[in-house]
Amino acid sequence: MKFLRFKINGKEKTGILNGDSITEIKGSMLEALNSRQLEKTGNFKIEDVKVLPPVSPSKVVCVGLNYRDHAKELDMKLPTEPTLFIKPSTAVVGYGDNVVYPEGSTQLDYEAELGIVISKEAHHVKEEDAADFIGGYTILNDVTARDKQRKDIQWTRAKSYDTFAPIGPCVETELDPTNQNISLKLSGKLRQDSNTKHMIFNAYKLVEFISNVMTLKPGDVIGTGTPPGVGSMKVGDIVEVSIEGIGTLKNVIKAQK
Repeated sequence: MKFLRFKINGKEKTGILNGDSITEIKGSMLEALNSRQLEKTGNFKIEDVKVLPPVSPSKVVCVGLNYRDHAKELDMKLPTEPTLFIKPSTAVVGYGDNVVYPEGSTQLDYEAELGIVISKEAHHVKEEDAADFIGGYTILNDVTARDKQRKDIQWTRAKSYDTFAPIGPCVETELDPTNQNISLKLSGKLRQDSNTKHMIFNAYKLVEFISNVMTLKPGDVIGTGTPPGVGSMKVGDIVEVSIEGIGTLKNVIKAQK
């Protein structure tokens, strides 16, 4: 089931996405992800609403180098454990929102990723129990100011500018995260094309590893790494990240005003 958050007439709502139509349901996104009882309260067309980020995470925890084919592309050894970094909540935007190319940056890169949406507080979770803490899956573009990343020892600045974490458009609750096609188009041209089966650490292993480092709160999102083909964007580019079973996350690159 595909859940999304949206706004209409100034009010934020939760709904079930069915093609181009939305069935409004009572309650919040997190309530929907944790509930078996869904009270339907209305219907809307998607073109009549503003799609919001599906969740409001306290943090977005991302993983570096987590695809075997990406490691091969970079001629790098496979890591023995995940490399973690965090994007702040202020970086999050949704489907159709602009990604701002910050002044002072000379290279802005895309990174298509599967996002894990946490639905219950997760602390010291075991891999075999991880599915119980995952509400569903979404799409994430780990936007990176690559020139800043090369310059800094830490990755915080390069990964944390406002609008650098587009997420959406929905949360899919019924998805096998270990075998889904993932791709990215930049202004209509295919740039990334792989499958989540090439992940080094799968979704369940990542929940175990991260929850043993930090407590994951309901609504937090885990970015699971990007496949090969990472490249640069320019102002005016349209970026479309697609994951089989979820849909497409679309954003436009805009200059900073």
